[in-house]
Amino acid sequence: MQLLGFACLTLAAGVVALTVALLREREMRKRRTFTGKWPVRPVLPEQLYPVFRPDHLGPSRATEVAFVGRGPYVVDGGTSDAEAWILAVLAKQALCLFEFGTCTGKTAYLWARNAPAGARIVTITLAPDNLGAHQADAADDPRDVAYALRESAHTSFLYTDSDVAHKVEQLYGDSKALDTSSWTGCCDVVFIDGSHAYSYVMSDSEKALDMVRPGGVVLWHDYAGPRHSQGVYRAVNELAKRLPLVRISGTALAAYRRPMDAPANPAS
Repeated sequence: MQLLGFACLTLAAGVVALTVALLREREMRKRRTFTGKWPVRPVLPEQLYPVFRPDHLGPSRATEVAFVGRGPYVVDGGTSDAEAWILAVLAKQALCLFEFGTCTGKTAYLWARNAPAGARIVTITLAPDNLGAHQADAADDPRDVAYALRESAHTSFLYTDSDVAHKVEQLYGDSKALDTSSWTGCCDVVFIDGSHAYSYVMSDSEKALDMVRPGGVVLWHDYAGPRHSQGVYRAVNELAKRLPLVRISGTALAAYRRPMDAPANPAS
């Protein structure tokens, strides 16, 4: 009887181990192209900005931020805790930050909380009562369009009524129609996390590349493989043919840091 019980336990452990292995392999397949590699190379955060370089104790106090984590909760358009931390750290020395896609306003709040006094945070979203302004293109995946409309449901945000709300300028409208000329070459950080439809990612990217200052950074969220957000994956891969893009290991962030001597929008 004891031998039978031991055998059952062994079998159960084997089934669990196999299940975990299969789930892990499935997740790996989701994050790979058919050739087995992503076009955009991975880097550690400190290869983008030295401030992230850890010491023997891990991340240093230079990366300490005021922070609201996501924890185990499913949140609309939510960045992971690692992604939100990176975005918050980047705000510490930034005076002009622009976000395509407000959603819950968490990124705008973290930026406002951690950016220096006098910093300006601008974020744009579709108003819930104006979803018809979304300009879908024939090249857009209908699922990406549906997600964009679903996440444009908020009129109150995490930063609302906070003591840093005065740092945030909330824009409502369609990002394709947005005139960004007043931010040309001014932004320290531009975060592209609005509609993940291909035509929008490309439109937002072209604007962002004009807006980012020398030494500044453009980040794309949800670069997480061809089965996650197809529009983001396709657009970022196309841009990577013309720009030295990287993806930050352990996240779904792709990034471009404009060299100090690079012309505005070298991808145009």
